[in-house]
Amino acid sequence: MLVALVVGSAATVAFWWAGATATGVPGATIMSLGELAGLLASFLVCAQVLLIARVPWFEASVGFDRLVSWHRSLGTTVVLLVGTHVLLMIVGGSVLDGITVWAEVPAILRTQPYLWWALIGTVLFFAVGLSSARLARARLSYEWWFALHLTIYAGIFLAFFHQVAGGTHFVASPAARFVWILLYSATAGAVLVWRVLLPLLDHGRLRLTVTSVVPEADGLASVWLRGSGLERLGARGGQYFLVRFVARGHLGTAHPYSLSMVPTADTMRFTVGALGDHSAAVVAIQPGTRVQVEGPFGRFTGDRATTHKVLLVAGGAGIGPVRALAQDLLARGHELVVVHRAHAAAGLALAGEFTASPHLRYVPVPGRRATLGYDPLDPAHLAATVPDVAERDVFVCGPDPMITTVVRTARALGVPAGAIHREEVA
Repeated sequence: MLVALVVGSAATVAFWWAGATATGVPGATIMSLGELAGLLASFLVCAQVLLIARVPWFEASVGFDRLVSWHRSLGTTVVLLVGTHVLLMIVGGSVLDGITVWAEVPAILRTQPYLWWALIGTVLFFAVGLSSARLARARLSYEWWFALHLTIYAGIFLAFFHQVAGGTHFVASPAARFVWILLYSATAGAVLVWRVLLPLLDHGRLRLTVTSVVPEADGLASVWLRGSGLERLGARGGQYFLVRFVARGHLGTAHPYSLSMVPTADTMRFTVGALGDHSAAVVAIQPGTRVQVEGPFGRFTGDRATTHKVLLVAGGAGIGPVRALAQDLLARGHELVVVHRAHAAAGLALAGEFTASPHLRYVPVPGRRATLGYDPLDPAHLAATVPDVAERDVFVCGPDPMITTVVRTARALGVPAGAIHREEVA
């Protein structure tokens, strides 16, 4: 994936260089560099969209979490390149025309009408970029953020139209225009196939409906679904799906929820923590509600274990994927210790499903650190709970601060970095 990005970016630079029109005139040189920034932004935005197009080969080789991370990083790069493109084109044009920067903007909009579309597209790019900043994300609900995020597709189309209609490198080259159109068409096709068409086909084939919503603990509830042919999904313990409930208030967005059991041919279950508006409203979902799922995603799975003995650490809503992962690992013949953290005993969801056996030891650890007077996950206390932790793979799922603590403790107790596997629950 990274190689493809580097090769594609290099090819874009070579394409720009072959058609560069700079003649040593300062204004023309500035505008030529602006064209390079625009071309790179246009190529990288296609790559950015492909990263979250649910293309199965990408997800299987890299993992959906990493793809989303790369998507965010590329988003920042694209917004910066778009801003650089606009700035250099305006400054270069003002130098060539011998007018101020402020006068250049209305002048080019008046003489090049298609730039109005580019202006609208640029505004959309910046709006989406700003909405994805950490401060904005903390203030926006997921539903509003997602709705705003969808406008980026209009921004991409408008920027694409501006390039092929008036871009220096495309006006005089039908071949270049054809390649660019092919790139954007292939990107749009991938989105339509894997994000729209195939999920709709699966929705009709699986016929998933909610059978019940069961409170499990403070702030946690399990959603039981029934369908047909679920084994064909190939889902494993520890993975998650993007779940869309076909109900008022839920239809507009799909949210990631982890499996809390390995699906059977006709049953699957998600255990959801009330971590936001959408997840908190799940408890009100009525039996019979239709459900659409995309996935499975994630590499927090039993096949990553490198040893026979495994330590699973769960906190909060992380108990769902850990419960499903434990089921999968036991079926594979592993010997498990499950350490379950919660603020109080009332938060130990699914505790009754960890039946003690020669191959499974369940260790509930309720209580806040301030109340206990110590951290049960620090090296001294975790070593006392699991003396042979250095001989085990460690899987940890829960809030990020807890994961950071467990990873630090595991490394301090001699667990190799390659034997530590993490999955964050926001």
